[in-house]
Amino acid sequence: MYRILKSFILLSLVNFSLSQKVGKLTPEVHPPMTWQKCSDGGSCETIQGEVVVDANWRWVHSAQGQNCYTGNTWNPTICPDDATCAENCYLDGANYESVYGVTTSDDSVRLNFVTQSQGKNIGSRLFLMSNETNYQLFHVLGQEFTFDVDVSNLDCGLNGALYLVSMDSDGGSARFPTNEAGAQYGTGYCDAQCPRDLKFISGSANVDGWIPSSNNPNTGYGNLGSCCAEMDLWEANNMATAVTPHPCDISSQSVCKSDACGGAASSNRYGGICDPDGCDYNPYRMGNTSFFGPNKMIDTNSVITVVTQFITDDGTSDGTLISIKRLYVQNGNVISQSVSTIDGIEGNEVNEEFCTNQKKVFGDEDSFTKHGGLTKMGEALKGGMVLVLSLWDDYQANMLWLDSSFPTTASATQPGVARGSCSTSSGVPSEVEQQYPNAYVVYSNIKMGPIDSTYKK
Repeated sequence: MYRILKSFILLSLVNFSLSQKVGKLTPEVHPPMTWQKCSDGGSCETIQGEVVVDANWRWVHSAQGQNCYTGNTWNPTICPDDATCAENCYLDGANYESVYGVTTSDDSVRLNFVTQSQGKNIGSRLFLMSNETNYQLFHVLGQEFTFDVDVSNLDCGLNGALYLVSMDSDGGSARFPTNEAGAQYGTGYCDAQCPRDLKFISGSANVDGWIPSSNNPNTGYGNLGSCCAEMDLWEANNMATAVTPHPCDISSQSVCKSDACGGAASSNRYGGICDPDGCDYNPYRMGNTSFFGPNKMIDTNSVITVVTQFITDDGTSDGTLISIKRLYVQNGNVISQSVSTIDGIEGNEVNEEFCTNQKKVFGDEDSFTKHGGLTKMGEALKGGMVLVLSLWDDYQANMLWLDSSFPTTASATQPGVARGSCSTSSGVPSEVEQQYPNAYVVYSNIKMGPIDSTYKK
């Protein structure tokens, strides 16, 4: 995922800060959602789960009800430094439908793009839970992961992303006792961008060194970042899609500081312990411009079943990851990932040969190999990862890295630059939020099991 700094707008009482203490003004009631665990032969067991919204979206306040964070700045009285802020601030419960535009029904969840209530909410980031206080861990090495998705209402500049990250299953509360909220309140987020826009990380506030965003009145970044391995199963709108592994030197959640985080907020994007670019397979970028989109082979006007298979060298869940395969099912037809038509890059799987050749032909920095490639990604998958379901727009690069030509300074005819047919002038968040306020994504029918057990051939 070429995720830079995600954009989320929460005004007035709806501040996006990650608090460590628990408030009592709004009860936290997680929307229920089921998924299925499958066995060889295709029999599947329904598992009762629930979803929780990331603490970055929640109201965080003092004991007296004052905002700890307003707009893109901290309250200097309540939050003069990291430690004092963590002590003074309380994280409250969520009104999922009215404030965040999140609704569930049986095995599905719908995420609305713009929701107007006390303030204006943009998108959301959810985690699937096994119970009220713990995230569900998925061990997908040597297995496959399948879900249905409706991206028909996601236009250029939007990203409905479903992915796995190596978060602590309890949100970090055991490792960091100052985090009293834990997974129940959506704490502990991390990814391979080592994001520095999180307000609290590993039991500490991120006040010190905080710099408000220059183009987003609701975001900023501090000295600290939160790193972990990331497996992007799905990043898409109705014009483009990508599947992307992002390994890290240390797969589990860890804290970085300032430029050592890498990513967009640092002086060196590649200076951290994680691979911020990943090894992506985007059908359009790999030369097949007629594969994915409205009325194309994978028709984004209709619901799509997405199957991702994690193949190991010995066919077991204890082996070494050697390939990531993608299948689609639509209208009863099983459709393999499109095959690359780029000279010097062969196949339709994410494997070491593909990644090495792609970086060479496209002239991209090979941080994927530097951080351990598929082998290191497989170690993260084996350890268990948390499922993230999200919808967002992009204040840093207008999502052009997903659905347009990027970088915009390069010719679209240069291999690897064209990633989708959206205009290079598209994706500006202020315009996207005005033009597509009723956009939404629906994820449903999540399944995990042995290879070829979660879909019908």
